[in-house]
Order: sequence, then C-alpha cells, then structure tokens
Amino acid sequence: MSQQQVEAAADEPAAAQDPTEPAPRSPREIRLVMVGLVVTMLLAMLDNLIVGTAMPTIVGDLGGAEHLSWVVTAYTLATAASTPIWGKLGDLLGRKGTFLTSIVIFLVGSALSGLSQTMGQLIAFRAVQGLGAGGLMVGVMSIMGALIPPRDRGKYQGMFAAVMALATIGGPLIGGFITDHLSWHWTFYINLPLGIVALAVVVVTLHLPKVRTKAKIDYLGALLLTVGITSLVLITTWGGQQYAWGSKEILGLGALAAATLIGFCYVEQRVEEPMLPLGLFKNRNFAAVSVIGFIVGFAMFGAVTFLPLYQQTVQGASATNSGLLLMPMMFGMLVISLVVGQAITKTGKYRIYPIIGTAVMAGGSLLLSTLGTDTSRFTSACYMIVLGAGMGFLMQVTMLVAQNSVELKDMGVASSTATLFRTIGGSFGVALFGAIFTSRVTSTMKDRLGAAGAAKGGGKGSLSSMSPEALRKLDPRVQDAYHHAVSNGIHTVFLWGAVISLVAVAAALFLREVALRGSGSGEKAEPQLEAV
Repeated sequence: MSQQQVEAAADEPAAAQDPTEPAPRSPREIRLVMVGLVVTMLLAMLDNLIVGTAMPTIVGDLGGAEHLSWVVTAYTLATAASTPIWGKLGDLLGRKGTFLTSIVIFLVGSALSGLSQTMGQLIAFRAVQGLGAGGLMVGVMSIMGALIPPRDRGKYQGMFAAVMALATIGGPLIGGFITDHLSWHWTFYINLPLGIVALAVVVVTLHLPKVRTKAKIDYLGALLLTVGITSLVLITTWGGQQYAWGSKEILGLGALAAATLIGFCYVEQRVEEPMLPLGLFKNRNFAAVSVIGFIVGFAMFGAVTFLPLYQQTVQGASATNSGLLLMPMMFGMLVISLVVGQAITKTGKYRIYPIIGTAVMAGGSLLLSTLGTDTSRFTSACYMIVLGAGMGFLMQVTMLVAQNSVELKDMGVASSTATLFRTIGGSFGVALFGAIFTSRVTSTMKDRLGAAGAAKGGGKGSLSSMSPEALRKLDPRVQDAYHHAVSNGIHTVFLWGAVISLVAVAAALFLREVALRGSGSGEKAEPQLEAV
C-alpha cells in the first residue's frame, strides 16, 4: 500500500474534492495551461526532426563521421530510459516540479549541444538533452490527465495531433532553412525561446494539489529498468547494422536485457513504492492498450522510415521536401483524431474506436504493400491517408484508456508506460522492418543483376548511401533493378506490418467499455482494478 498522500493547496478545500478525480478547472485556466503544454510537446517533437536535416553539415564541421549514429542513439537511449522514471517521480514528488525540471534539463542540453566543439561533446550533451526530453511528453500527458477528466479530454486531443502533424511536416523544412541561412548551432538554440515560453506559461498558470510522500524512491528498480531498456534499444539500434544479429555483442545485450528485466519484475513485487507497479497489468484495459500502443509505434515508425525512401528513389520526389512526403498520412491522423476526440467527449464511449482503428491500420498497411514501380503519387497518398486514419483512431485514445484505468496518484506511471511501449515498439519496428527491407532489396538485386548487382545496389553499405542523385548517375539497368528492389522491400515490410497489426485488432477486442471519469451525467466510474 502506498504512503503517498495528496493534500490540496490552502486555497483549494481538500474535503470537497475526491482525490481520485481531477479538480474542476475553469475553461480559461485550462486554455492557458494548454498553451504551455502544447509548446512543450512541440519542443519535444521538433528536436530530432530539425537536427536530422543538419547532420551532414554537423559532420562536415566537427568531423567524426564514424560516430554519427551516436548523436541520435545517445538522445534516444536517454529518452527511453528516463521516461518511466520521470513518470514515477511526478507521482511521488509532484507533477509540476518534475515537469519544470525536465524542461530545464532539456534546455541546458540544447544550449550545450549548440556550443559543442567536438563530436564527443555533442554526443554527451545530446544525452543530457534526451534525459530532459524523457520527461517532456510524460509531463504533458500526466498533467493533462490531472487537470481534465477523461470524458472531457477528447476536446483537447486534436491539439496534440495537430502538433504532431506540424512537427513532422515543418521540422525538416525548418532544419533545412536554419542550416542553409544561419548555422547548424541554431538547430539547438531554437529550442531555447520555445522552452522559455513553455516554462513561463507553466509556472504562472499551472496550479496542482501539493504532494507529500514518505515513500522511498525505488532506486534499484529504476537502475534495473534503465539497464534493461538501454539494452533493448541498443539491440534494435545495432542489430543488423553495426553488429550481426547473431554476434556475441547482440546476444550479450539480449542476455543482459533478459536478466535485468526479470530482476526488475522480482524487485517490483517486493518494494513499498515500485517504479512501475506490475499490478497495473492485471487491469484488462491497461494491458490491452499497452499492446496496442506497442504495435502503433511499430507501424508508425516503420512507415515514417521507409515511405520517404520509396517516394524519393522510385517516384522521384525531392529529398529537400521530405517532411511534405508524409503530409497525407498526418492529414488522415489529424482529421480522425479531431473527430474521435469530439465524439468521445459527447458520448463518453470509446471502445469502438480502437477496434476500428486497428482494423483500418491493418488495411492501410495492406494497401501500402501493393506499392510498385508504376504506382502514382496520388495513389500512394490515398493509401497513406488510410494508414494515418487508422492511427488517428488510436494515438490519443490509447493514452486516454491507459489513464482512465488507474487512480489519479498513478497518472504519471500510466502516461510514461503508454509512452514507453510506443517508443520501444517504434524502435523494434524500425529494426525489424529494416532487416526485412535490406534482405528483400539484396535478394531482388541478385535476382535481376546477379551477385555484382547486389554489391552495387543491395549491399548494406550501399543502401545507406544510395541517394536519389547517386542513383540517377547509374546505368539505367541498375536503376530499374534498384527501383524494383525498393518496391519489393516496401511490399514485404508493409505486408508484415498488416499481419502484425492483426495482433492489435485482437487486443482491441479485449477492451471493456468502462465509464470515463468526469462524465457529463455525473456517474462514477466503475472500479478500475479488474482482473484480466
């Protein structure tokens, strides 16, 4: 039993408010706080997209191209490993304080990254930045959960879907503009004014109940979970790229991940205040949406990674406008997310949307598996809209169900767990789909051109450097073979994506319609800790 006690601030009578429910807020107060939350989410999502376009320039300035992948890996590792820790610290020590701390750490990391003079410094400071980033998304979602009852949360979901679309489309464009007209240092400095705005708004407008707890922080659990998550991310980052899947390095990381995660589960069942209460997974809805979130990350990051490659190499789209290539998918996601959010607020019903969403996502993946060398951009855009629509049914609903499945005191853990499953799913998706794609491209090149063709267009090293400009300089026969190879790779990736999405359909069918807290009728939610 947790010793955490939530005491209302002096100007908010504690007796009048059920501690399991968000305190009533005026529409004006919520709108003001949402400004800070939206800016913070934009900050979190823009960073990697802006920095990605500047990486060639950064390498040219700092050198150390052999360590280029670590600029991304250090950030990703720190973000994934710190996400569940930020969520639990918010529950124990107060969400506002931990949220502000994560923003400050992110801004310090951004400033130091911009000041970097060597690749080693940049990698280290990117890790600091990632450590703060782990708390940004979790903080936004858990604070939203503490402020707004689940029934009313749908009205605000569209804002976050819009931020995601804006970041995906605008990030590469902003990064390219900054790199060309200012310097790569400003791809990090641009975070500072946005972060200062978010800090100021949150400090002034956000008022949450004070938290006082005597429970000890689960340091051992945090350590084991961090090592386990880090090992998993390194496996998916290095496997099939830097090291062979059967190498001693990858197998060693797999053994380390298994040992630490088993140890984590053992510890969590015995400590007073576990970092991640395993009892949450006894809740049928929480377990189901965790599986769905994992697969959504799997499908989304796979699409974001491989669709631009197909459109640039096979359809001849411009690489400089790569952010625009995903606009149809983001448009479908945004529109459906807005509609679903309003419908949930109006009716209080949500179970049907994950079922529809997972089915549509599977259908969109199946449609994208039919892309070929002669598929028009209009046709591929229509298929992307279908995939985006499926994700629109799921992106915010999975977080809503996860938060509605726990008590208010565990809002941070629920938010961080949902975010973590989506992040790990994306990491595994890119790794698995990357291995499938590379294998398929290599075999197709061999079939069409023989072993020499595989060396030209299908080898691991050449795939990473086969830019559209370089491709146009090759022999037309090699170009044609490579177009077919990429198309076959896309076909296989999305066919597997459709199959994996069926697991999400099955998980969605297990969801139960539990009344959303704060419903308009004033009805109380059913007890949430139901058995699976």
